[in-house]
Amino acid sequence: MRKYFITGLLILVPLAITVWVLNLVIGTLDQSLLLVPQRFRPQSLFGFDIPGLGTILTILIVFLTGLLTNNLVGNYVVKLWERLLQRIPIVNSLYSSVKQVSDTLFSSSGNAFRKAVLVPYPHQNSWTIAFLTGVPGGDAARHLVGDYVSVYVPTTPNPTSGFFLMMKRSDVVELDMSVDAALKYIVSMGVVAPAEVVAVPGPGLAPAVKE
Repeated sequence: MRKYFITGLLILVPLAITVWVLNLVIGTLDQSLLLVPQRFRPQSLFGFDIPGLGTILTILIVFLTGLLTNNLVGNYVVKLWERLLQRIPIVNSLYSSVKQVSDTLFSSSGNAFRKAVLVPYPHQNSWTIAFLTGVPGGDAARHLVGDYVSVYVPTTPNPTSGFFLMMKRSDVVELDMSVDAALKYIVSMGVVAPAEVVAVPGPGLAPAVKE
């Protein structure tokens, strides 16, 4: 009975978590239906809600926004909108910060979160996986002597929280591992190892071993 119970858990737990996450995401995206007048919503037209309809509407809004702003007129409108937001004190700082982060993360020319690395953390004798986010800037860069890089060390099993560190480039080991594989490795707490792992020798590490 114990064997069958554990087997059932191994099958149902991932499925339940997947359904829960999808339900959360779809439920959040369906909130875009609030932009539609009440008389045109599924509840008013058909007498019941249609799950996922708001998700489709959200995708269409995002697509159309990109389509309309990808020309001279659209760029001009966006610049006018940003100038208007810059005149609002609190909104200005918040919008500028969020936009700078989103431009860095989603830009096709950016390098943020596109390289998985191995860093010594929380001390020199232990290692963890992190993601390269760039190089230090501003006043912090003036006080750092040498070649430094900025990395994000995610926590396990929730990679959305973590620590921002500035480390010497010589202490950072680049991994031959995709970001998706590294995230899966982190979320699974090291249980789900990538199909192919190349361990690069570093301080206190064994020689390179290729599975």
